[in-house]
Amino acid sequence: MVSDDYTSPQRMAGEHMINVEVRLFAYFREGREKKQALKLTEDTEISKVLEILNIKEEEVSILLLNGRDGSADRKLKDGDVIALFPPVGGG
Repeated sequence: MVSDDYTSPQRMAGEHMINVEVRLFAYFREGREKKQALKLTEDTEISKVLEILNIKEEEVSILLLNGRDGSADRKLKDGDVIALFPPVGGG
């Protein structure tokens, strides 16, 4: 699992930090660890996590926050788990 701090000293001053786990599936894992541990400022939106990971929102087929499907504009809290799935083919 990779742990990264995606905050700048300017943003950290006076802001509460949270830890979030991101789980990547299928080709989202290419060039990345399958689990990412991120340290972010409180109330960061999921869309910022996608930006950090260089994943376009339109490339995400299923986006789960703590097991619940929804949009990327949801704000994160300490201990949240995000799961990202690209479109799946086959048949």
